Amino acid sequence: MAEDFLRDRLEKVERLRAAGIDPYSRGFHPTHGTVAAKELLGDQERAGPVAVAGRLMVKRQQGGLVFADLQDGRGRIQLMANRAILGDEEFARFADLDVGDIIGVTGPVFRTKRGEITIEVHSFQLLTKALRPLPEKWHGLKDVEIRYRQRYVDLIANPQVRELFRARTKMITAIRGVLDERGFIDVETPVLQEVPGGGHARPFLTHHNALDRDLYLRIALELHLKRLLVGGFERVYEIGRVFRNEGLSPRHNPEFTLMECYQAYADYEDMMQLVEDVVVVSAMAAERQLDTSYEGEPVNLTPPFRRERMADLVLEHTGRHAVGEELNDLFEEHVQPRLRQPTFVLDYPIEVSPLARPREDDPRFVERFELIILGREYANAFTELTDPIDQRRRFEAQAAMRAAGNVEAHPMDEDFLRAVEYGLPPCGGLGMGVDRLVMLIMDQPSIRDVILFPVMKPES
Repeated sequence: MAEDFLRDRLEKVERLRAAGIDPYSRGFHPTHGTVAAKELLGDQERAGPVAVAGRLMVKRQQGGLVFADLQDGRGRIQLMANRAILGDEEFARFADLDVGDIIGVTGPVFRTKRGEITIEVHSFQLLTKALRPLPEKWHGLKDVEIRYRQRYVDLIANPQVRELFRARTKMITAIRGVLDERGFIDVETPVLQEVPGGGHARPFLTHHNALDRDLYLRIALELHLKRLLVGGFERVYEIGRVFRNEGLSPRHNPEFTLMECYQAYADYEDMMQLVEDVVVVSAMAAERQLDTSYEGEPVNLTPPFRRERMADLVLEHTGRHAVGEELNDLFEEHVQPRLRQPTFVLDYPIEVSPLARPREDDPRFVERFELIILGREYANAFTELTDPIDQRRRFEAQAAMRAAGNVEAHPMDEDFLRAVEYGLPPCGGLGMGVDRLVMLIMDQPSIRDVILFPVMKPES
């Protein structure tokens, strides 16, 4: 069936070219979008003329009239082609257009007897001939594999998906706004790194031919941002892609967007306030309520969020006193899934936090928190470790774990240690997964719903 469509469309392309018509036009200059064209009419009977461009989505002929829906990036407007206005030849050419073709039209705007705002086509231009048919309206693109793999068709067929990604962009802009207003500067750090540090994850490995050496795609942004604090920048942030060589799941994509920021002379208490502000402005930017729901479960994102120490939560839910990795394991298995409303979980064991500052009152724990909502992590922050001697000792412990087979243990990074030896000021740092935040606020069940082009299994 698809091959038949393609063959028919290719034959149309050849007929158009034989008639001296370029089926792939150089350009068109719209004066209005579909939404603006509708607003132009107001209470008038007619307005314009306007020039509008977009994709034909519906087409139906009634004698000497052809009605069609034109869709652009913001909406749709009805078109009406009249044989009496266009003449026989141009009317026949308009009637021969296919759903999916991209065209430009000019003409006045009016309201039909049924009350529908419509452009009366006085002239039109084929801009791009579509060779493949769009999905039938009653089928849509409900097959999620096709939706993710062919996002370009998903965006055409499902306007709500376009609005979702517009909301995502607005949220990221709002996050940048919060940080910019507070004096943070937006920086860029290397994607290709000699040492993939700043997190516990398996990296992607690549090879630089000219230098004949292996490099890694970054798994986090942390260590280069901290180097900038050493260099004298006091507030820095980056919103960028990071890469982790892991499996696919509703919450995991090997390539995802991370926001990390670092502030000199701050601590993890300051980062908690920043997290709350980021959540609030993100919801506002997306025009979503703070008292909302996710997949039918109520969740209230109104600050202040609950704050609890990890050890206290584990004792409450399991009755067990624990420290070290055992405490972290008990928390992840028995407590984290039960934390449904926003909760800052404080003071992680030092064994699982190689870059965080120890608590002065109990150095078995560090000044670290994670924000947990609906059993999932949304933010991770520390009062950063600035002691180069302690940092080296922690890296050596992690290196021993890597040597013993833990591929996700933090690698030794001698250049970072050298930077800290020059003097890293007291600071707080924060990392937030942008994709998960968009999922939460926009009530989307899978990370693949909020990434335009997610990683997919090979096509069969």
